[in-house]
Amino acid sequence: MNRDVWIVDDDRSIRYVLAEALREAGLAVREFGDVPAVREALREARPALLLTDVRMPGEDGLGLLAELHARGIGPVIVMSAFTDVATTAAAYRAGAVDYLAKPFDLDHAVEVARRALAEQPAAAPSPALTPTHALLGESAPMREVFRLIGRVAASDLNVLVTGETGTGKELVARALHEESARRGKPFVALNTAAIPSELLESELFGHEAGAFTGAARRVAGRFEQAEGGTLFLDEIGDMPLALQTRLLRVLAGGEFYRVGGRELIRGNVRIVAATHQDLDARVAAGQFRADLKHRLDVVRIELPPLRTRRADIPLLARHFLAAAAQELKLPPKRFARAALKALEQRDFPGNVRELENLCRRLAVIAPGAEIQAAELGTAAAPIAAGDWTGALHAWASEALARGEVDIHARAREALDRTLLKAALAAHGGHRQHAAAALGVGRNTLTRKLGASRKRSR
Repeated sequence: MNRDVWIVDDDRSIRYVLAEALREAGLAVREFGDVPAVREALREARPALLLTDVRMPGEDGLGLLAELHARGIGPVIVMSAFTDVATTAAAYRAGAVDYLAKPFDLDHAVEVARRALAEQPAAAPSPALTPTHALLGESAPMREVFRLIGRVAASDLNVLVTGETGTGKELVARALHEESARRGKPFVALNTAAIPSELLESELFGHEAGAFTGAARRVAGRFEQAEGGTLFLDEIGDMPLALQTRLLRVLAGGEFYRVGGRELIRGNVRIVAATHQDLDARVAAGQFRADLKHRLDVVRIELPPLRTRRADIPLLARHFLAAAAQELKLPPKRFARAALKALEQRDFPGNVRELENLCRRLAVIAPGAEIQAAELGTAAAPIAAGDWTGALHAWASEALARGEVDIHARAREALDRTLLKAALAAHGGHRQHAAAALGVGRNTLTRKLGASRKRSR
């Protein structure tokens, strides 16, 4: 049996350490510093397993991986210090059987190599462009999340995303969709906790004209809107039991009726559900169906709270501060080193969302171009009702001091955009419910949305 393992990495120290560990495990190892050397060696021999780095001078590891997969040579394990959703997903699409994030544990690397030698190579990939994702992180917990997303995205398995509020569960769902074969089809999100229980069935499955009071015409539900794509059901743990039963039937048979309808509709939708609750505890308490949990929890991706990945806080903080300045059309700012250190010490019970909100406030109210540690205290507490006027005053004062014009129009535009975005997010994108919550008509909301899009072009 061929036991030859090839290692491709431009870092000599990594090649040496990994090669020694594999040799101690009884494997024959060859080392290469670049892709051309591997291609030359392939003229005379083939490896039983190849481990390649992603980023190397000249040709990269992903190009080599695609070439080997097309020639039926493998299996291949990808290694990289630059672990993110796009890279891991691209590696799995190109045929990698596993992904090792640097720095890796040598015992784990040996075990991964042994497993790859014992298994068949992955199935042929489907080509796609690699998008950019909003998920950020370089810590070990986030690298594992990226690896899972990359491995699961290409499948059609249902996924349950768990984690505390504010950890970014919808971002995971979007990444799963964008890295799947369904990326050209709709991604539809619904927060099941934000919709009144009496309206939730209609939201999911649609309704026929006359199905209930006010139903003047046929309306497609989220399942129909997401046909061929992905339906993200957020806060699934809050779904009423009666509706859980109907959802279970749809997941089991792929068929449903609109509310008040007689036409059987067959759907082709991938379900990604999310919850911050302990579904096992809710099942034990009789508040969630065990059979529905098993249908949803085929693959679970657990997002770590921010306090367990403090090393990611500086990266996230810089990103959010720059994004806020760009969105609000403010001068760019930066964090002093001491300020970043202070942020790393915070627990952030609201997780990434709390950090993002803090950075947005600092983008507006911090007086200088460099944010100092002492200034974090004034912006740390969430803005209570009425206190946002202080932030508005600070922004207006800075704009006036710079001699800017059209301040009133820009402030009104930002206010409308912020309120619309918050209301739509709170009501799962449902315009009628968002308009009602804001106290405006649906037509008014639609008009303002259109105007906002035109100005952003």
